[in-house]
Order: sequence, then C-alpha cells, then structure tokens
Amino acid sequence: MRIAFFGGTFDPPHRGHLAVARAAADKFSLDTVLFVPTARQPLKPAGSAASFADRLAMVELLCAAENDAPHVARFVPSTLDQPRQDGQPNYTIDSLRRLRQELETDPSAAENIEIFNIIGADAFLDLRRWRDPEALFEIADWIVVSRPGFSLDDLGHLTLTTQQRARVHLLEGVQETVSAREVRERLEAGLDCSSLLTPEVLGYIHAHRLYLSGKTQ
Repeated sequence: MRIAFFGGTFDPPHRGHLAVARAAADKFSLDTVLFVPTARQPLKPAGSAASFADRLAMVELLCAAENDAPHVARFVPSTLDQPRQDGQPNYTIDSLRRLRQELETDPSAAENIEIFNIIGADAFLDLRRWRDPEALFEIADWIVVSRPGFSLDDLGHLTLTTQQRARVHLLEGVQETVSAREVRERLEAGLDCSSLLTPEVLGYIHAHRLYLSGKTQ
C-alpha cells in the first residue's frame, strides 16, 4: 500500500493542491493521498488566516468532491497535524511516526506499506532546518514538486547520502501555479476566484465569511 502525506496550511485549499495530488497519485501509483492541514507550522510563526477547524472543513469538502464514490477514497482528509495539547508547533517527523504506527497496527500488512511525503521544491530545499532531518529520510520517500529549471543537482547543499537521494523523486509538469496567498488576496479584494477554488470550498468561504479584509479569524 502506497500512502502519501500531503501537509500544509491549506489556507485555503485550492485547485493547485488538487493538481499536485492528482499528478503525484498518477505518477507514483499512490493508493491514498492524505491531505493534512497543519495547525501550527514551526517555520511560519505568523500562523494562518483561517482557523484549523475551518481549514480542515474545507479540505474535507475538497476531498469529498474529488473522490468518485464513497468507497473510492483516493484523497482523504487527516487530522494528523491537529492542534497539540501543549500548544507547541506540529513537526512533520512526529506526524509521520504517528502515521507509521497507525498503519502498522496490522503486522501482516506492515511490510507492504510505503509512505511518501509530498512537498514543494522550495520547502524541501529548507529541509535541514526541520526537526530530525535524518530520521525523515528513514521513515518516508519524498515526492518533490519541481519548479521550472529545478533538478536534483540543486540538492547539493543538503549533503544527502546516496541512500537518501534515492528516496527523493521529482514531480514535474504540474501546471497550476496559484498560491494560497494569492487566493486570499483576491478574496479580500472581492475578486472572482471560481477558477482557483472548487465550488464546495468557495461556497464554504462565502458562507463563513472567511478572508474578508480586516477580519481576524
């Protein structure tokens, strides 16, 4: 079973996220892509504009609309990175370890589980600032969403071992370039975002009056 962890703020989740998940699932034969909203990212102290509850609800709508039928759940919302009781940031290594533990509750299936982490090239290049980067390569393979001109040669400063580099896979050709920040700016300005957001997510944003200019979530 091939499962991908797709973490991020998803503030809001948009069609670009879907494009990445679809491309990764198709290219790497993923059985499941977990959409994991992060409650508090260690390297983004400013936090998110929308609450974790709202971001999770939007991710749930995004996944539900994408899946063909209730029994075909290729994209699945996850609370692996929900707010911690101690108020500390969410660290990817902790979430991946927890995911591995949950998946290996059935010993007979443990050997057939492969975990991938979907990440943008810019974030991956910052990996040495993450908690326990060596352990991150032990627990998962990495699907790096490439930007134009990016190659594995750009990873030189990460000083990866041969074994670690073998666990890095490039995902190229994803055409959606929209960012969540750009979507928020358009929403705040009252501009049309129907081409950037699914109808379900856009409807939720309007119903809950998210991302209004000057509003504190």
